[in-house]
Amino acid sequence: MFKGSIVALITPFRNGAVDERSFQAFVDWQIKEGTHAVVPCGTTGESPTLSHAEHKRVVEVCIEVAKGRVPVIAGTGSNSTDEAIDLTRHAKEAGANAALIVNPYYNKPTQEGLYQHFKAIHDAVDLPIIIYNIPGRTAVDMSVATMARLAKLPNVVGVKDATNDLARPLRTREAIGPKFCMLSGEDHTALAFLISGGDGCISVTANVAPRACADMHGAWQKGDVARAMQINQRLLPLNDALFAETSPAPVKFAASLLGKSTAEVRLPLVVPMPETQEKVRHAMRHAGVLN
Repeated sequence: MFKGSIVALITPFRNGAVDERSFQAFVDWQIKEGTHAVVPCGTTGESPTLSHAEHKRVVEVCIEVAKGRVPVIAGTGSNSTDEAIDLTRHAKEAGANAALIVNPYYNKPTQEGLYQHFKAIHDAVDLPIIIYNIPGRTAVDMSVATMARLAKLPNVVGVKDATNDLARPLRTREAIGPKFCMLSGEDHTALAFLISGGDGCISVTANVAPRACADMHGAWQKGDVARAMQINQRLLPLNDALFAETSPAPVKFAASLLGKSTAEVRLPLVVPMPETQEKVRHAMRHAGVLN
């Protein structure tokens, strides 16, 4: 259903407010650079510090700009099931193609709690759901067995896997089957994830290297493994730099160097330290995205 290079969009800010004009231009640029789908209001979009009104507006703007050219997978997760239902319902009404829903963070639900959380959202809103499993951010890891149980629900269509466990896609594919959409959530291992049966990657790096990320996935889809590996190797220092501090601070600084956004992030995040900024500059030059 979804494949290739999918960008976890930053949310540009200016003087503390969402910069709609920059966001509109950014989404359009991403699509023109070859990005295969876009994700507004994920973790990279600073969803934890967006108000509900801002969150919904960012999703609406993204859909308006995309105009059906690529799928829009709206981030609608929350550690409140009712809140996640509200955000998912809004995404459906706004015209999103799917919802990306993170495991409830901080609450640390059991596997049964995870199942009931996603089932409640599934039953409340008729929209394809991609589970976002990122234990490093949420402190809970959805088991393959729980995911397989959820995959029996007709609108649970895939996973964004940020476990950094390259045996996980193999086990997931074996447990659920070929139709389940498996997307990496980790740029460093995106290509290895594809080799293990994945369909694509929801990427941070694609914010500033959309053409290279799209080309890597395109090469893989065409069977040009050597070309995919070459691009992946060139992007490695950039992948490193963009996670040298808590994301999305480094990638927003990188986007500012391209004139796509300010470097502003909302507290408790702060702009990267000078040494990280220099690391980002150097990596962008190495990747060929900054002169």
